[in-house]
Amino acid sequence: MPSVKQTTSYTMIDIKVPAVGESISEVTLVKWLKKEGSYVNRDEVLCELESEKATFELNAEQAGILHIKAEEGVTLNIGDLACSIDETAAKPETAAPAPVAAAPVAAAAPADTKPAAAAAPASDVKATPVAQAIMADKQVKLTEVKGTGTKGRIMKQDVLEAIAHPGRKGGDAAFTREDRREKMSNLRKTVSRRLVEAKNSTAMLTTFNEVDMTRIMDIRKAYKDTFKESHGVNLGFMSFFTKACCIALQEWPAVNAYIDGETLVYHDYCDISIAVSAPKGLVVPIIRNAESLSMAGIEQKVVELAKKARDNKLTPDEMTGGTFTITNGGVFGSLMSTPIINIPQSAILGMHKIQDRPMAINGKVEIRPMMYLALSYDHRIIDGRESVGFLVRVKELLENPDFMLFGSDPVKTLLEI
Repeated sequence: MPSVKQTTSYTMIDIKVPAVGESISEVTLVKWLKKEGSYVNRDEVLCELESEKATFELNAEQAGILHIKAEEGVTLNIGDLACSIDETAAKPETAAPAPVAAAPVAAAAPADTKPAAAAAPASDVKATPVAQAIMADKQVKLTEVKGTGTKGRIMKQDVLEAIAHPGRKGGDAAFTREDRREKMSNLRKTVSRRLVEAKNSTAMLTTFNEVDMTRIMDIRKAYKDTFKESHGVNLGFMSFFTKACCIALQEWPAVNAYIDGETLVYHDYCDISIAVSAPKGLVVPIIRNAESLSMAGIEQKVVELAKKARDNKLTPDEMTGGTFTITNGGVFGSLMSTPIINIPQSAILGMHKIQDRPMAINGKVEIRPMMYLALSYDHRIIDGRESVGFLVRVKELLENPDFMLFGSDPVKTLLEI
């Protein structure tokens, strides 16, 4: 509840930093969305705060005049004063639009004369006829060329320089020796700390395999339109990988477990963390009970979480927990990598770029769309048998998507063998 401070002339509502999670003790005030002295309505967003896990907004608890108490970029503890609102201030009337000055009346031109052309703004850049011809031919804009002639006149050589070095205006230095310092965000500091902690506190090892994506790509090509019409989302790769991982995690429970002191904690559910590159850094929202979701349910959840990540709307609860992580470096073109474990989890699966490669199929060379898979795991809890067995099982399910319906070969299921 807001605290109320009584004075002789007005009542101030103090807006303090709210608690946003059990383990979060401080936040950074990223940006004020309202100015000092402006009138704000109740529940209107005042500023953005960033914790070590997420970005969230601070809302006005009452309508009134805003008085800012904390500056942008400062670190605030939970309960610190961010701003105050004078709730007794009257709401200002909407300002009337500024009157438009009447244009001066020009003297009537003689009937036998043509109207004079409008004078060009003094700031217009001039170019020589040759330079203009080259720019028109090569479709170069004036804003892309820096003139070196008298009063900034664009010369032929300036245009040629702009064409030879796109993105750099002629005359600008190709390199500089300037340094730029930026304060690390809470999110970036947390990611840095956890990555180092993962490297130093786990016996991390990575095993690799490759998967033939032919069947999945054929299914997506054949059913993508029908799938979208039925469920309102695209049929992506993430649902196939999530479904395959859930089946494999239930068969290899050590990969879905973690170490708590001297105790091994196993999970009978699959909370799949999805690594997402957000504007302010890497975030890992969670698909809860992914093993119970359909393909459409997984895709819908992925779209929802990805949108929240892009908009910095993820809540701490949506990024807390998780039993296993999937990261897709392939969207950036990565062919192979060794992902770092998302502690306290014990394993992470890395997806990579799909690339056509020659493969030996039934004694013949065929071009197949192949993807490298990497499983990084904590060797303290997961042995080679579990790690390799898990990855081979994921490969089998991805290359034979029919198996995902029954968890095994449909024919063998029918025959009970």
